Amino acid sequence: MASESNEQDLLPEQTEGFKVGEKKTIDEYHKLDADDEAMQRYKQSLGLGGTGKDLSDPNDPRHCIILSLTMDSEGRAPVEVDLSAKGSELTLKDKPFKIKEGAKFSMSAKFKVQHQILSGLHYVQIVKRKGIRVSKDQEMIGSFAPNTDQNPFYTKKFAEESAPTGMLARGHYTAQSTFVDDDKTQHLVFDWSFDIGKDW
Repeated sequence: MASESNEQDLLPEQTEGFKVGEKKTIDEYHKLDADDEAMQRYKQSLGLGGTGKDLSDPNDPRHCIILSLTMDSEGRAPVEVDLSAKGSELTLKDKPFKIKEGAKFSMSAKFKVQHQILSGLHYVQIVKRKGIRVSKDQEMIGSFAPNTDQNPFYTKKFAEESAPTGMLARGHYTAQSTFVDDDKTQHLVFDWSFDIGKDW
């Protein structure tokens, strides 16, 4: 779990003047502004226009379940971290990713939404080296309706990144990441690590 001092750090930075909208149920969204074309497009972007059986598990209270994270980089097979089993994130720190210096890579998340609309999901990551923070990155993932049997999960590919190069960049890094929504609910917080080296 994130420590008290990191709790605020792991929240996404809000755009000045941005106000989180009022939370609504799926039924409220369906009835909302039926004649408003822009609202209809927004509801379709959430996946509210389609049909299909809701896959929400009544015995699982989680709102957003992160199923996996995958690192893709040209010249090597994708590295996938299975997070579908509860507690699987607890061992990530002890199994560092290996990243070749200067390599371009991108991460993607596979996740499932259940019970209600998920509003403004972000991925936030803080990277440290020898205990000193070297970066904070965030990625807006979006808002989503609960998954159905016609669309059993969502996948979001993040912006491409480049690993640093040079002798000073090589070495071991630790990171703390979270998936957090507009209500500041953290759906998954985990520590992980990676090594930057000359080769994969």
